[in-house]
Amino acid sequence: MEEEQAVAKLPLIEAECSARLRISNIDNDQEHGGLDSAGAGAPVKTRSTAVLFICTFATACAAFTGGCLYSVFGSIMTAGAMIGAVICGRMTDFFGRRRTLWVLDIFYIVGWLAIILAKGAWMLDLGRLSLGIGFGLTCYVGPVYLAEITPTNVRGLLMSISQSMTGYGASLTFVIGSFVTWRSLAIIGCIPSLLLFLALFFIPESPRWLDYIENQRLQQNSDDNLLNLFRRKYLHILIVGVGLMVVQASGGLYGFMFYMSEIFDSAGISSTLGFILVAVLQIPLIVSSAALIDKFGRRTLLMASATGQCLGCFLTGLSYFLQELDWWKEASPILALLGVLVYMGSYSFGMGGIPWIVVSEIFPINVKGSAGTLCNLVSWFCSLVVSYTFNYSFSWSPAGTFFIYAGICGFGVVFIAKLVPETKGRTLEEIHASLMTHIMQ
Repeated sequence: MEEEQAVAKLPLIEAECSARLRISNIDNDQEHGGLDSAGAGAPVKTRSTAVLFICTFATACAAFTGGCLYSVFGSIMTAGAMIGAVICGRMTDFFGRRRTLWVLDIFYIVGWLAIILAKGAWMLDLGRLSLGIGFGLTCYVGPVYLAEITPTNVRGLLMSISQSMTGYGASLTFVIGSFVTWRSLAIIGCIPSLLLFLALFFIPESPRWLDYIENQRLQQNSDDNLLNLFRRKYLHILIVGVGLMVVQASGGLYGFMFYMSEIFDSAGISSTLGFILVAVLQIPLIVSSAALIDKFGRRTLLMASATGQCLGCFLTGLSYFLQELDWWKEASPILALLGVLVYMGSYSFGMGGIPWIVVSEIFPINVKGSAGTLCNLVSWFCSLVVSYTFNYSFSWSPAGTFFIYAGICGFGVVFIAKLVPETKGRTLEEIHASLMTHIMQ
């Protein structure tokens, strides 16, 4: 009955979204072949496009800042991100998506200023912690906000563009960090936060959140608490969401990110050259992912990405295995470089941003806050475990470490193929109704 009611409400919800965001003409243009530019609808289309652009720009700035900071800072930032993960769900449900973007931007600005003006280690740590909290909030509210305001036909594209900014931020920081001081790098990193501050004056609140709040006021009931997530009707999508976060964060990314210099150096490769190659490779792959996500779907890109990560980890592990046996000395540095490039490129292509897109799409709005908190917290907890254990496991066996990561990525391919639903081309309400109907059968 709940699923039938959700489907029945689709036209009303979509109409409300279009009215509030002025995006109805985008869908009408696609269905009817476009409007006359001189017609009455043309100004509305211009405004709707501008609103979507500013909304995407705002979330992209938040993601870009996150990329800048996690390519520089390690475990302290991760601890801050876990704090952000704990509070993200309730904050976005209570204050709204737009106000939460304001809050996370304040954390970003305060964090960067603390680092820029730092006179001692405690200010640096405070700045890193503040940035981590902001990024923990960003990982959840950014994709959720865009998923709720964008039309179905461009949802994947715009969300992929926004999520890809994390990769762009990391890539540019790799390159710029080779030539400037850390304080100058912090000043550069603060720029997107200031741009986000300006953009927030022009973006609307999520109409789906407003509709949800109105329903809560009238009905005074909600499933949005952590224990309700483990009810049978939500269990499948909970496994999908949490599983994607585990595979994404446990597949070795933070081992590569935080200790890439050591990986390059131990393989006999200049770290500066390695960073530049990684940055150059990531950009076209991120662009191609954004262009293909609504054509081939989320699952296809995720499986291709996880397969590439598995191959990258295997090649990196193989290079260390050959070094340990003192075999083929000339080839092992090349294998290490190739493995890192394949891994980072594959991660940028899919596993970097698409899991967050899927998580923002599959959970119904009445449990999205608790689900987002749990998935976000699991992601950062796994990241913290990887970042803390990498040094120990690398000292134990460099080859074994990357072979383990290869196994996790290989498991991810099977997990995605068997359990993750395809969400392209459907409204959020259609996705939720379909998943609920499938579970109850």
